[in-house]
Amino acid sequence: MAKVLPLPQAAVLAVSYRDPVVESVHYGQVAAADTDGRLLAAWGDPQVRVVLRSCAKPLQALSVVTSGAADRFGLEARHLAVCCASHRGSAAHVRTVAEILHRLGLDEFYLGCGVHWPSEEAEFQRLKQAGLSPSPLHNNCSGKHAGMLATALALGARPEGYLDPAHPVQALIRRHLALLSGEPESSLLPLPDGCGAPTYALPLTGVARAFACLVTGRGLPDDLRQAAQRVTEAMAAYPEMVQGAGGFNTLLLRETPGRVIAKGGAEGLFALGLKDESLGLAVKVSDGASRPWPPVVVALLRSRLAPLSPALADLARAEHVNCHGTVVGRVEPHPALFGLLPSPSSRQEVSP
Repeated sequence: MAKVLPLPQAAVLAVSYRDPVVESVHYGQVAAADTDGRLLAAWGDPQVRVVLRSCAKPLQALSVVTSGAADRFGLEARHLAVCCASHRGSAAHVRTVAEILHRLGLDEFYLGCGVHWPSEEAEFQRLKQAGLSPSPLHNNCSGKHAGMLATALALGARPEGYLDPAHPVQALIRRHLALLSGEPESSLLPLPDGCGAPTYALPLTGVARAFACLVTGRGLPDDLRQAAQRVTEAMAAYPEMVQGAGGFNTLLLRETPGRVIAKGGAEGLFALGLKDESLGLAVKVSDGASRPWPPVVVALLRSRLAPLSPALADLARAEHVNCHGTVVGRVEPHPALFGLLPSPSSRQEVSP
């Protein structure tokens, strides 16, 4: 009989209404931490262990800089941004990843991410109408994998086998992840991500701390601090490379230029770093949904980024619109989330 693990403590994050009836409730956890790992605010269990999945991508991309790959191969900001991406497989995304591989002297068949259809409609229709199949370049993780290949070459390692947890690329990523999260490297046990790359489980507070360090560089060795600056500046300069037009991740980066660095991942995890606040924030939706992200994240940020841009403010109450264009409901965040983050002048560590 399979072992049944205890479920983590969760709190209501958002409620979905089919007016006037409550149709769904999203539970989860929130943790806010500084660069020392002090827990500053929490909702639900902030110590719940979560799997990083694609939230790890900006942290994984640090190795592209610290290894010397970015300079050796002349990678520009847009290339670093797509290394952090869960992109939609648009023509621009595919072209940018292909440029990285060209500069490495490799072709797309070195990518170990697998193949899936692009989620961007224009590229999907182009392939279908031309009778073409997608390539590994269309995989939403292809930029991350191109960055790992660049890192392998810069380290003098063979590109083959770069997804093996024992490969020098993955060992370097683990060292970086331990430094940013404050977790012992020995506790970082590799788990298989959807694209085949190793990913890791961290306490939610560790995710928040990692993004606080990422966005500020505080407490990091010089090479890692400089890498964090280059990676976050690239994400801020090219938000459309990180996801794509219409995506919440891209919208958030575009509407908070350089002030907020954010990356969403699979199974409902969303991580942010607030530069001016020296604060990291991690949100985990227990049911794995991404639907609550916009209203929940905007609710958390409202007091810290006032005034919010109209594009972000509109997301605090996400509307359900049916196929006739009629508003039939909404997703609203729990009211307590609007005041969850402490003001900079009154910060104090909270008990988990």
